[in-house]
Amino acid sequence: MTTESNDSMTPSQRITGYISGLADWRGPLLARLRALIFEAAPEIAEDWKWDTPVYAFRGNVVAIAAFKDHVKFNFFKGAALADPHGLFNAGLDAKTLRAIDLHEGDAIDAPAIQDLVRAAVALNAGGKKK
Repeated sequence: MTTESNDSMTPSQRITGYISGLADWRGPLLARLRALIFEAAPEIAEDWKWDTPVYAFRGNVVAIAAFKDHVKFNFFKGAALADPHGLFNAGLDAKTLRAIDLHEGDAIDAPAIQDLVRAAVALNAGGKKK
């Protein structure tokens, strides 16, 4: 057990601890999503808000979180993004947010997820949605 308080940890350290603290399927899935985010948008920054890993570029882009029976991949401005692969399956009635809920054993369409991340970063950067 570390004596270092959470307040002295960087957001990346807190996220690493959060992910490694999940002993079931959710930990590896969150680690994979984290990697996909950075592969799609190396310029993105990690933050820790609302006890949740948040990824930002000129504002919040996405958050990833583990729940009891699923992992939520939440796009803060998802309603403004095209979703040609039909990945959004949660928050569809929300004004601005859209999410992808992933359950144990779900297939991950990595290229489509990365396209959404790139589009969300472009939207925050002032670019047009895909």
